[in-house]
Amino acid sequence: MWSLKSWQGRFLPHPLPSQERLRSYAGWCTAVEGNTTFYATPTRDTVATWARQTDPSFRFVLKLPKVITHERRLTDAGEPLRIFLDAIEPLGPRTHALWVQLPGSFTPADLPVLDSFLRGLPTSHRYAVEVRHPAFFDDAGSTALLEGVLAAAEAEWVPFDTTAFFAKLPTSDAERDAWTKKPRLPRRSQALTDRPIVRYLGRDATAETVEGWRHWVDVTVGWLHEGRSPTVFVHTPDNADAPMLARRFHDEVRARVPELAPLPEPTPTEPLTLF
Repeated sequence: MWSLKSWQGRFLPHPLPSQERLRSYAGWCTAVEGNTTFYATPTRDTVATWARQTDPSFRFVLKLPKVITHERRLTDAGEPLRIFLDAIEPLGPRTHALWVQLPGSFTPADLPVLDSFLRGLPTSHRYAVEVRHPAFFDDAGSTALLEGVLAAAEAEWVPFDTTAFFAKLPTSDAERDAWTKKPRLPRRSQALTDRPIVRYLGRDATAETVEGWRHWVDVTVGWLHEGRSPTVFVHTPDNADAPMLARRFHDEVRARVPELAPLPEPTPTEPLTLF
């Protein structure tokens, strides 16, 4: 996601052609969640424009199409997977990880399917899996089984931390909408690989969002000291302030890890003037 309407004129120059918005977003953040790929596989030409707008070090975490993960549930998905992998090839090293988001109905009993799917994937990419069935978090045996499957494929477990969001009742339309859609699961903070990925959902109120991410600042600092390279995505119910909040999170981490590289300077949203 890099083209939210509420960002235009605030974080992104406006008007700005759609094919230039990613370039502007990349001045704020150095990674992006590829949610649109869940709904449809983009064309190679479209993906090539993404590559032209970003540096090779920019990180795309691309969600596998739902036809693979939700409709076929990782079975008999060779053809749509082949089409998807061919489409994203122009990104080259920018493809930081392919994100296998599984539905809440995908249970520990389905782990043999996930194991077979991951073992059949090309080793040219890194993979990260997000699960939403409560047993993976509440049952130690199921947790260990999933960790074993992921470790065998050198894949990461992506936590989606909604604990701060669900800590109090919603107070806005955006929060009420998210309340009915977002998973309510225990927070998980263990990394399985050297490239952990975190998804964090805060609140409309900035102070509550910041307070809720204190845990992740501590964890991220620890991962960096261990030599890992984490990617953290900061969300709020309406995402209106997400780029600014992401940079604030980065600043808090960098204050404790000064050797962490700074984020790029954003493109001004208005032309510079002399007066």
